[in-house]
Amino acid sequence: MARLLRENINIDKRIRDMNTRKGFKTILLGATMSVAIVACTDQQLMQTVNSAGEVLSASSGGTGLSLSNDEVIKGLKEALSVGTDNAASLGSKADGFLKNPKIHIPFPEDAIKVKNTVEDLGLKPQVDKFVTALNRSAEEAAKSAGPIFLDAITTMSIQDGMNILKGDKNAATNYLKSKTYSALYDRFKPKVNAATSKMKVADNWQPLAKAYNTATMLTGGQQVDPDLENYVTTRAVDGIFTLLADEEQKIRENPAARVTDLLKKVFATQD
Repeated sequence: MARLLRENINIDKRIRDMNTRKGFKTILLGATMSVAIVACTDQQLMQTVNSAGEVLSASSGGTGLSLSNDEVIKGLKEALSVGTDNAASLGSKADGFLKNPKIHIPFPEDAIKVKNTVEDLGLKPQVDKFVTALNRSAEEAAKSAGPIFLDAITTMSIQDGMNILKGDKNAATNYLKSKTYSALYDRFKPKVNAATSKMKVADNWQPLAKAYNTATMLTGGQQVDPDLENYVTTRAVDGIFTLLADEEQKIRENPAARVTDLLKKVFATQD
């Protein structure tokens, strides 16, 4: 009995230490153990201690970390801020669209017959110059994404945060897409308009269209004049979300991408 009392004192000390780290759930468990411990055999004593440890671990996601709702939301906002900043930076840098095969903007599909015809006429350099101008316009527009993403991030609710944390690998990207796609399109459109003028997209398009129309005059082919600004704007917005999905995946799967202590803490619960 004396040994059991000494062990009881040691266990009570461990419980007090655990209380400090784990909070109210641990206090309840400690009280329950204190009542039951005197009647335990050695084997029962160890089973009681082990069971308490399992419950404590389960209450913190098995990681030894205890997260409040505020911490979760703050951590997710940090993750979204990091991801959107990186995505916008990657998209807006020189060659961000042009040399990234994931988001490169090709010749408009609804005018592909123009491309084929004028290349047959020996105008491939002009086609390449036109495609470069399209991508430069998207890179310019991507610079304006930040404030729109920031607004969506700051208004995120606790429920939104929990859905993102427990959701699939693109949950954060899908959340921001649902909240910002239209706003991004509206913000990008005038930027694309200005950029297409600056990059002389129309000047590069007109010779191609003229050559195509001349080549098809005898065949009665229909003239093609795609909405280039809508095309570039849509592809630019889609490209930013493609980059954002990549950034989200890094944060979820690669601890090295979690650049703050809070990010490490929040996403460690999902590892």
